[in-house]
Amino acid sequence: MTDRERLLDELRPVAFAIAYRMLGSVAEAEDVVQEALLQVHQALQAGQQIASPRALVATVTTRRAIDQLRSARARREQYVGQWLPEPIITDDRDDPARHAETADLLSLALLALLERLSPEQRAVLLLHDVFDYGYPQIAAIVGKSQDNVRQLATRARRHVRQRRPRFQTTREQREELARRFFAAVEHGDVSGLEVLLAHDVALTGDGGGKVPALARTLRGRSRVARMLIDWARLGARLPGASLRPVEVNGGPGALFLDAQQRLLAVVALEVAGGQVTSIHAILNPDKLTRLGPVGDFGSLRGSAG
Repeated sequence: MTDRERLLDELRPVAFAIAYRMLGSVAEAEDVVQEALLQVHQALQAGQQIASPRALVATVTTRRAIDQLRSARARREQYVGQWLPEPIITDDRDDPARHAETADLLSLALLALLERLSPEQRAVLLLHDVFDYGYPQIAAIVGKSQDNVRQLATRARRHVRQRRPRFQTTREQREELARRFFAAVEHGDVSGLEVLLAHDVALTGDGGGKVPALARTLRGRSRVARMLIDWARLGARLPGASLRPVEVNGGPGALFLDAQQRLLAVVALEVAGGQVTSIHAILNPDKLTRLGPVGDFGSLRGSAG
């Protein structure tokens, strides 16, 4: 491996960490990363003196991600049902998420929340609060004044804080709560499940119009608990179906697999204050293909009927 190839290999995780958090899509993030690395490669090949390749790749990645996010929003407005970010399994050694520089702002719940920000607000918040860039650097990256950048960050931070749980939990507490959660679901224990759910817990499903899912987010402890038990009963009727606990986007979750160990859905939990505050279920096969073989959920539903 040449020095240039080694440099580009070192820059790839930096670019991916930014692009994925900006776009919520592995496929779109990888496209942006390839374009950014190509630009750096061409600059080096042309003999340009680059003071900081890391700063250059962050700049190019952020700008391309902003442009990509603008066009992606138009497509997402036409999306059938609820749109959720593409999940990544963060305890998988071969997953690109292992390169992410920090687990902050990686959860599906927060990535979905960031969708409500403007592309510039999202970029400024991520660069400052996650990747620790200073306002002068961010201003140069996004092409705005420092005062403007500070205002964008303040508004974005206020929006996020209003909707984020205030109470955090340790990794061990999250894992234990997830274990009890999935056990209650599998055993059909409604009362045991309700105890683990926040009173305003939210359940969101993303089928993309290709797999039956919730048309809109379901809220409330009792309603969510009953829906989860209904889903579990349906799953129990699928021969050989199983749940495999995994870490999804830095938090507790599980893979729902068919008898051939093909993926049917990814479930991610958001935990705060000792309770599950939100549950995200991604069933759209287009968002699962990068995680392994995908089963036919629709035909399984039919066979279970």
